[in-house]
Amino acid sequence: MTNLRTVLGFAIIFAVAIPFIPLLLWSVAEQWFYPALLPQKIGFRGWQYIFDTAASQIGVGLLQSTLLALVTSFLSLVIGTPAARALGLYDFPGKKLVGLLLLLPIIVPTLCVSMGFHLWFIRLGLAETFTGVVLIHLTFCLPYSIYVLWGVFSDYNPDFEQQARSLGANRVQVFFRVTLPMIAPGLSVAALFSFLLSWSQYLSTLIIGGGKLLTLPILLFSLMDSGDRPVAAVVSLLFVLPTFAALAANTHFLGKQGLQGIR
Repeated sequence: MTNLRTVLGFAIIFAVAIPFIPLLLWSVAEQWFYPALLPQKIGFRGWQYIFDTAASQIGVGLLQSTLLALVTSFLSLVIGTPAARALGLYDFPGKKLVGLLLLLPIIVPTLCVSMGFHLWFIRLGLAETFTGVVLIHLTFCLPYSIYVLWGVFSDYNPDFEQQARSLGANRVQVFFRVTLPMIAPGLSVAALFSFLLSWSQYLSTLIIGGGKLLTLPILLFSLMDSGDRPVAAVVSLLFVLPTFAALAANTHFLGKQGLQGIR
């Protein structure tokens, strides 16, 4: 059984690593022409360009992407938690309609949603602003957070809160000592979804930000259009590293907590 788990573990790691092998090779390729399987000439021009010539742009893009993802994740949890609690614990008229409406930003193409909001954002003065980009990211991230937490609150027992209140705890103490620890795994998953979605947004950021808000996806697509594959490969690797870090941290947290419903 142990050997089987080991084999499966290595198989999963290998399957995940396969797409990144060409990126690693392209990042150090000076010459690589068809039909060669490996680069004919190795060099570090792409890495030198990223950490020397374009270091300031990469730094700005990394900072903007991180701030956008963190702010969007935080707001999606702040807004999504009470909404998911209401959907998970209570039955009310129109509940199914609300669930359907939450799917619209996911079902409707990103271009349609972004263009529609762009007209409103121009009138409200939110176009080409950090706030506007956060709001458009929130449009796509919030439904995922609500649906994840909706499932958590569907298995949540509010009687624990009543018991804490009967023992003298106030609402703040109940939230931080009872509610938050029980829904923490669900919050972690919802935050991860929001972070990854916001981090990878390109089209909505480009439309609402008007090209003035520089993020790593915008830099990556511009480099891909330029045809400079070694540089694009380096940026791609830098782009996926934070997502792997967030995924690893989330997996470590869930490994300790476990995503278990409270009944």
